[in-house]
Amino acid sequence: MTRRASKTSTQVNTSSATLLLFPLLLSVATLCVAQPSLAQDKLPSATASRPAHTEKIDETYSFPFGRGNIALPGNASVEGRGFLDSSTFPNAAYCGHCHQQAYREWRQSLHSNSFRTPFYGKSVEVLIRAKGIAYARYCDSCHNPNAVLSGALDTKSKVDRSFDSDGLTCMTCHSIQSVEPKLGNGSYVMGVPAVMVDKQGNRIPGIVPDAEILAHLNRHAKAVMQDIYRQPEFCSACHKASLPPELNGYEWLRSFTPYDEWQDSMFSHQTPLTFYQADYASCQDCHMKQEVISQPYPGSKGAAFASHRWLAGNTAVPFNYGYDEQLDKTIAFLKIGNYIGIDLFGIRAANSEQMPAPVGTEPVNLSPGEVVQAYVVIQNKGIGHSLIPELRDLYEAWVHFSVKDASGATIYEGGFLEPDGTLDPHAHSFINRPIDAAGNFIDDHTVWNEHAEGYDNTIQSGHSALVRYQFRIPEKFNGPLTITAAIDYRHFRQSYLNFVLGKDHPAYPVVELASRSYPFSLGLNLPPKSLPSDDPEWMRWNNLGIALLDVQRFDEAEQAFERVVHLRPDYKDGYVNLALAYIQLEKLAEARTQLAKSLLLQPNDARATYYMALVERHDNHVDAEIGDLEKVIAQYPLCRDARRDLGVAYDEQHRTKEALAQFQALQGIDPDDLTAHVHLAGLYRRVGLAKEANEEEAQYNKERADPAAPSYSPDTLRKYPDILIESLPWHVHTDMTPSNELTTGPAEKPLAETPK
Repeated sequence: MTRRASKTSTQVNTSSATLLLFPLLLSVATLCVAQPSLAQDKLPSATASRPAHTEKIDETYSFPFGRGNIALPGNASVEGRGFLDSSTFPNAAYCGHCHQQAYREWRQSLHSNSFRTPFYGKSVEVLIRAKGIAYARYCDSCHNPNAVLSGALDTKSKVDRSFDSDGLTCMTCHSIQSVEPKLGNGSYVMGVPAVMVDKQGNRIPGIVPDAEILAHLNRHAKAVMQDIYRQPEFCSACHKASLPPELNGYEWLRSFTPYDEWQDSMFSHQTPLTFYQADYASCQDCHMKQEVISQPYPGSKGAAFASHRWLAGNTAVPFNYGYDEQLDKTIAFLKIGNYIGIDLFGIRAANSEQMPAPVGTEPVNLSPGEVVQAYVVIQNKGIGHSLIPELRDLYEAWVHFSVKDASGATIYEGGFLEPDGTLDPHAHSFINRPIDAAGNFIDDHTVWNEHAEGYDNTIQSGHSALVRYQFRIPEKFNGPLTITAAIDYRHFRQSYLNFVLGKDHPAYPVVELASRSYPFSLGLNLPPKSLPSDDPEWMRWNNLGIALLDVQRFDEAEQAFERVVHLRPDYKDGYVNLALAYIQLEKLAEARTQLAKSLLLQPNDARATYYMALVERHDNHVDAEIGDLEKVIAQYPLCRDARRDLGVAYDEQHRTKEALAQFQALQGIDPDDLTAHVHLAGLYRRVGLAKEANEEEAQYNKERADPAAPSYSPDTLRKYPDILIESLPWHVHTDMTPSNELTTGPAEKPLAETPK
């Protein structure tokens, strides 16, 4: 049996005895390793070794996508021409001389272990075996930039790769000079790695004695800090990815994009089109929270500094290496963040015409032998991106739903783990299922084989999902029963853990992100008491309506939002949400009325104004539509939806100059917007810019969906019944036999009528 790894030699000793050796009151000079000062005129030149190293690498380096493209299919690049000598990258231990706490935290983080883990190593091994080492530049542009930019990823490379164990080392991030947030896949420009600049501001490569740094701290700061490091755009360089044709030999496919999701969330303040509002929060605000300094950390401006653990969902790597501190902090981060809301919204007999709801406000009657249907609403309320944001084919979050009797015996359970660790195939999980060209489910993360997607159950930031369950109360049952809904999370699916580690490995951590239990007796249940953590009734209806919109149940969404405005007539977004349902149902006059009510409560509200513009478009009031969209953009210049719609409106009115400006601005936000490609191709031709028009047309043809790709999904869904069920936006989870299964219940009026 493979056992959990013990503390390894690469882990920093975190014992209290070690901490006592380095009290904070010691001066920076005594903390750092003593090294002789180096006269300023003898500091190494920033460019002395680079031309020679580049010339040597160029002799044998493979450029499958054009000479000079050192990182393709990735997007990493270096200032100036050529490669970087690996000797110019100071290792993390060198930085740890002084920055001890940051070094200790980094060593246990996923950034530190981005290249050496068995999970990443297995995927890259398979890629290299399938396509060649040059294709590993796609992955390593983010997982091991030192290897890409030094020219190490080549069959004939003789580059010293002692940097591999550092993964994303200190000098990886702290040498980046700029990023292109619209591209991802390692879309950064790295300067010559340097911990110091000379008097003229030129970067000094390699090791500089500590004493020299201490004598010129301002020049050290200039070398290793950039304003962009504090901006979410910095993270986008790697936390946004596509599958380019150079990698898959097929066509451009979007892989994941937490940065775009953040832009469209309530936390970015870049768009008004969110269901809720929240205080601004960047990637760094959540994943680099301020921590109290417990070990020496020169350069901090107080008693705290930005954590270099990058806490998120990574439980597998610290578990694998025995990094207990990192694992404990990661689990605590996941559990106490109040990121997910769970609401048992309604419960009813499956053959009932209406559902008394929400639970806790209406009596519920339950009988032995009755088939019962439950509505569970899951809200992504505190995450600045989707649940799950990245590698949805590997990471695993799901609903664990159970019904138990008074003794704890299970009546029904969905989302359990099998004895071998695999997830119940009928579980509702927030993942996707990629499909290859032959219609087979891709289970080993060979992303270059992906051609289509079976389904994607992701919940976007601020949105909700409705998950329905159906079970039978036993005939001989005295009650009471307890219904529990929880969200469980595991960093990697069991099948992928088995693929990497073999089947003989310990069980990897499963973390419960949120949970809510509800007790019921047989017979008439009066409304149970709510908990302080429960949402108010109007919000519960609002979350249900949002979930129903996302699965295109517009009639039911209309009913839900009618309850919202009844309960909260002062809530301006309730009227906007109701108008959204009306727009989808083409009840435009009703939508206009609701939007007008919202604007009475908050004149010039950008969200209501945007949807009013859509109503004006339907009614062919072009000037009013354009005026409304211009108002939205004046308040939210980075709102991609408003830019897109205004560009279309201008183009239809042959206002070429204004249309060009809108679509160019849209591409500055999202260069992959297909509408922008189409319209810009026509607009550029209209003004005689044939080259630019051809480029836009080529980008459209590159990035548009393959019209044949959807044909793979039905074939796959027939082969994989569980994927087929999950691909249907409106379905019920049950373990009942098909002959007894009431899969949908009454479709016309599933909710209680709105009080008049």
